[in-house]
Amino acid sequence: MQSTLPPNSTSGFPFRAILGVFKLRIGVVITFTALAGLAVGPGPSLSPLQLLVLTLSVLISSASAGAFNQYYEHDSDHLMARTSKRPFVTGELRHGPIWLLIIAGLMALSVGAAWLALNAWSALFVFLGGFFYAIVYTVWLKRRTWLNIVFGGLAGSWAVLAGATAADPQVGAVPLALALVLFLWTPPHFWSLAIAFRDDYAAAGVPMLPVVVGDQRAARTIFYSTLALVAASLIPLAFGLGVIYFVGAAVGGFLFIHKAWLLTRETNRKTAMTCFHASLIQLTLVLLAAIVDSQLAP
Repeated sequence: MQSTLPPNSTSGFPFRAILGVFKLRIGVVITFTALAGLAVGPGPSLSPLQLLVLTLSVLISSASAGAFNQYYEHDSDHLMARTSKRPFVTGELRHGPIWLLIIAGLMALSVGAAWLALNAWSALFVFLGGFFYAIVYTVWLKRRTWLNIVFGGLAGSWAVLAGATAADPQVGAVPLALALVLFLWTPPHFWSLAIAFRDDYAAAGVPMLPVVVGDQRAARTIFYSTLALVAASLIPLAFGLGVIYFVGAAVGGFLFIHKAWLLTRETNRKTAMTCFHASLIQLTLVLLAAIVDSQLAP
């Protein structure tokens, strides 16, 4: 078997590099969305083993998609300062076909475990989450259209549905609403980052929205997209979620809208990153409030 270490490596097993390849921080966020979907779903509680399988299945599916993203883009990541230190670029990990086997094996493991321990619907959504990020976004859309992250962002929506159907294939209104929230959240979240790194994306030939239309128009699009997102985040109130959810959605929504508005007033790297971080806070508050509210409901 071919080693994944570069020929001149003397540092031993590249543990941190491997963790970086699998993008585990993103995987944790995706897994959190699946657990939120489970919490607000109409089905019965999962057993501890089933809960563990759901958590690991979504995390591993996301990790395999993240690894494929870096594997596929290893020859262009050096063009962007943000990605130029990735292990496949620096040679800390050797780029070879063994990685495709590892990635495919992990994806098969995650989907198969979800199928056996949960049900076919949950397994399908686990698969679609990884597929949309790895293939739809990375291979099909990223270098072809500014709509890349719009459809690629469905990865988070599928994770919500994977959690919601884990106990019962019947999808309720609240999980569907949260899936819509994830779909609407991803573009303004990522476009904020794209403004901060517009020169990188331009150098790499990636048609992110700020590269295509400029920072000012992208900032206005972020603002209006954020308004739509926050409006959609209030939909679960019509289907049973209560005061706790309203407070989380309202506070997070106000923060994200405020930072998006400031981005339109002064569009630069600093305000873009502030808006990016506000989007993370908003999503965290929405999902956490949904979990707490659904668990405390009589």
